[in-house]
Amino acid sequence: MTLQPMPLPGLALPEDPPGMVAINERCSMQTEADRRLIAVCGVLTANYALGDGPAEAMAMVNLIATGAASQIEVAQAFGLSTRQVRRYQRRGEDDDLATSHRRGRQPGDVGVVRIKASAIRMARKLKDDGVSIREIARRIGVCEKSVRKLLKRMGWQPKPVFVQPALPGLDPPLAVQAPVAAVQGEISGVPKEPCAISLDTDPADRHFDRLLACMGALDDALPLFQSGRRIPHAGVLLAVPALTQSGFLSVAREVYGSIGPAFYGLRSTLLVLLFMALLRIQRPEGLKEQVPAELGMLVGLDRSPEVKTLRHKLERLASLRRAEQFGQELARLRVETRGETLGFLYVDGHVRVYHGKHHLPKAHVTRMRISLPATSDYWINDQVGDPLFMVTAKANAGLVQVLPDLLAQTRKLMGDRPITIVFDRGGWSPALFSKLESDGFHILTYRKGEAEPIDEWKFTLHKAKLDGREVEYWLNDQILGFQFGKEGRMSLRQVTRLQDGHQTQVITTRFDLPAIEVAHRMFQRWTQENFFKYMRQEYMLDALVDYGVEPDDPARIVPNPERRRLDKEIGAVRQDLAKLQRDYGAAAMEHQESKRPTLRGFKLANDLLGQKIRAARVRLDALMARKATMAARIAVGEAVKEPIVKLATERKHLTDMVKMVAYQIESDLLSIISPHFARSDDEGRTLVQNLLAAAADLEVTPEELRVKVSPLSSPHRTRVLAVLCEKLNLAGATFPGSRLQLRFSVSGSTH
Repeated sequence: MTLQPMPLPGLALPEDPPGMVAINERCSMQTEADRRLIAVCGVLTANYALGDGPAEAMAMVNLIATGAASQIEVAQAFGLSTRQVRRYQRRGEDDDLATSHRRGRQPGDVGVVRIKASAIRMARKLKDDGVSIREIARRIGVCEKSVRKLLKRMGWQPKPVFVQPALPGLDPPLAVQAPVAAVQGEISGVPKEPCAISLDTDPADRHFDRLLACMGALDDALPLFQSGRRIPHAGVLLAVPALTQSGFLSVAREVYGSIGPAFYGLRSTLLVLLFMALLRIQRPEGLKEQVPAELGMLVGLDRSPEVKTLRHKLERLASLRRAEQFGQELARLRVETRGETLGFLYVDGHVRVYHGKHHLPKAHVTRMRISLPATSDYWINDQVGDPLFMVTAKANAGLVQVLPDLLAQTRKLMGDRPITIVFDRGGWSPALFSKLESDGFHILTYRKGEAEPIDEWKFTLHKAKLDGREVEYWLNDQILGFQFGKEGRMSLRQVTRLQDGHQTQVITTRFDLPAIEVAHRMFQRWTQENFFKYMRQEYMLDALVDYGVEPDDPARIVPNPERRRLDKEIGAVRQDLAKLQRDYGAAAMEHQESKRPTLRGFKLANDLLGQKIRAARVRLDALMARKATMAARIAVGEAVKEPIVKLATERKHLTDMVKMVAYQIESDLLSIISPHFARSDDEGRTLVQNLLAAAADLEVTPEELRVKVSPLSSPHRTRVLAVLCEKLNLAGATFPGSRLQLRFSVSGSTH
């Protein structure tokens, strides 16, 4: 049989040296003196001495197990029968591969150490991970000398480290090796994302990169694009410049680092999640309805990850438990870049109803006007309605309990700048107002409870232009004193609005603002309500990402359920007693004194009714005495017999952060097109959504990725698209992970 040397596609190599035999187009075997080397795609995978039967058998089994070569190819290359190769595979499965060639040694021989194949694989993996020989020996139960001999026999060598080139301003990598294949283009003078490497030359076939990922030599796939016409949803690339400016991927690298060797690494996974949100693929299951190759072209891959793969990546990220830190770092970056919109912060809770089988605390759902098992999230939005960050409340705690901790995090982000917190009546507490004022916060909220109406002649008309709009209100402005506790008292400003005979009282500690601005900022709180409605409808904010639960604090104090049930029973007894007393009074009114002139006669005539009244009173007294001995609040572990759990928050928090960034990107694009689109207030976000979902032509050059978006349904919308493309080109953004500069235009235009 004549074996041909192996050609290595994509690599310019000299003629094959003597002793090299091709196993297939990817694998080669070379014999030098008394050593034999096996390489896969140019990467050394085995190095052992000739005549070392166990090492050779292990090399053959590994080639088949990793999919690098077939059983027949291995048998032909090593001059064996397929039956012998199958025998080696079975012995590897039975952990007998390392001893299969030691026919002259028996288990009872002195000095013979038999190591199972599973332990050998563990030793190699631990050494690849950087574990010391001493620790490896301890874990597999042999001496250090045996481990050293084992590694030497296997021909173990450190894996080559592939480190992505660092961006200007980022920490330099520890070691940099020249990439195997050149990245697509390189533009100097523009900040770039770190680039990966690639062995593939065909963007539609990435099997070499997938093999590198399987071997642990690739942390993320390099984006490789191919030119094409009318690619569906390619307009979503219009979001990349805003994505780059948001720092979403750079913050993710700082917080998460890496999710391990993978074809779909951290950058690719987060890009897919973000593009899914912008394209309204609201859940991972929505990928079943998409063409993987088409969606993969948008992120420079041969295909997008499948549902199971994406869920696995989310699970890996959630296991690090850094979602809250990720959200805080994103908020910190946004504060640094957009601090001018953070003078007023809107705080409100969003209730996510739960319909599963687990026992969760209940919360009042305002839009449904009922209390249901739910989880409460509290969001902080800026004065234009864009989200800043969110936290999940413990056991649906109210705004009064959550606000101090929430604002403590806000103060860390905002520094010493003055902040006005705007919230609804759920946070009403004069004692809380005093604490927030001492912490350097101003408050702006609605007054809770009954208030004395103000005479209409005391209202005056106020007009102003705020946030680019003309507003006018009939207002009354006055200073009021509020009591909290036994000795505390504080003065607050009340601005009352009169509209159609109804008066709305607004309370604030901002005495420096005009009355019309106080009212306007308070009524702008509906931007946050609109944000919640938009996110529920467009981004499926209430959807569960997973159905897992985690233990909750069993010592958490809750109202005593027995006392609540007792209150219901007391209420029922009181109703029965009131009905009996009404009947007794009606009998007294109808009593005929001519037949029974004395009270004794009346009582005898209505003795049965009197007995029921006395029995009801005795029962009521007994229930009240029992209630007096019962604790009003107890630990939840005493109240609920089943395990105390709460919904897992990590994966949900992470996906909410992705949706939050997607909403911010929409807002950035909306701010660009608003001056050129007359109906931006009503249809602006709808237009942005249409732009991102539009088809586009892709043209790849050594330095640029040219995106030619298809014209829209009407000429004026297409003109808005052209303006947007011009503005985005000024940013000079590159696609994350590559050196390709993005250039946008409208398909068919002369630009």
